[in-house]
Amino acid sequence: MNIGNCPKCGKLYALNLKEMCGNCLKEIELEYERCVEFLREQRGATINEVSEATEVSIRQITRFIKEGRISVADAPNMNYPCEVCGILIRESNMCDSCRARLTKELRQAVSEDKSGTDDYRTGNGAYNAIDKLR
Repeated sequence: MNIGNCPKCGKLYALNLKEMCGNCLKEIELEYERCVEFLREQRGATINEVSEATEVSIRQITRFIKEGRISVADAPNMNYPCEVCGILIRESNMCDSCRARLTKELRQAVSEDKSGTDDYRTGNGAYNAIDKLR
């Protein structure tokens, strides 16, 4: 039997698919139920309002949204923070401006690679982000 420490409370538990102990799983389910009940009553609530009213962290509410347990289609004002800059978004992990900046940086890295400035190709053995894309 494999055991591990729960990442939320630190207690030992038998490893499972959810990767946390049964008590923490029950607590998260109760948090989910509180959020859903509040959103049924207050469809136009923001993530901050839900967090304040239910005492569930914004991070946990964001997890519920990303897992598909809370639908942003049913809650028109439900936005969650971009993982890069923190601006509120309704889909994906990052906002359009962060995505555009990342795309631009990757294109520059590819163009530098084609021009022969890549350390990997010059024999320095360096590993950079462009190598992950190959």
